[in-house]
Amino acid sequence: MTASETPGLFEPGTVVVVPFPFADVAVSRPRPALVLSTCDHQATSGCVVLAMITTARDSAWPSDVPLSDVGSTGLRTPSVVRTKIFTLDRALIDRPIGSLSDDDRKRVRQSIIGVLGL
Repeated sequence: MTASETPGLFEPGTVVVVPFPFADVAVSRPRPALVLSTCDHQATSGCVVLAMITTARDSAWPSDVPLSDVGSTGLRTPSVVRTKIFTLDRALIDRPIGSLSDDDRKRVRQSIIGVLGL
């Protein structure tokens, strides 16, 4: 199953906009996040597994992945993917804004594997 076959599904590597904080959408602010889960997982669970995207380099985590190709992401400023992983109901995703380059996807994948010990 692919995102093009089913509306509301997002390919892994897609940058989306989500409300933060997630609990109180009425006072939330839009924030970017990276889709990690497959379309099949999203379709069967109704949830999307995501990683945080931030510009907060001053509070860097050792596993942060600086994005080398910001142009394709839809982000306006240099950012990092942080291995702060969370699950969100698909209905709360606002919209896709871009996607990671192949090189950035590979580096994020390696970082997540390292953090999880897989």
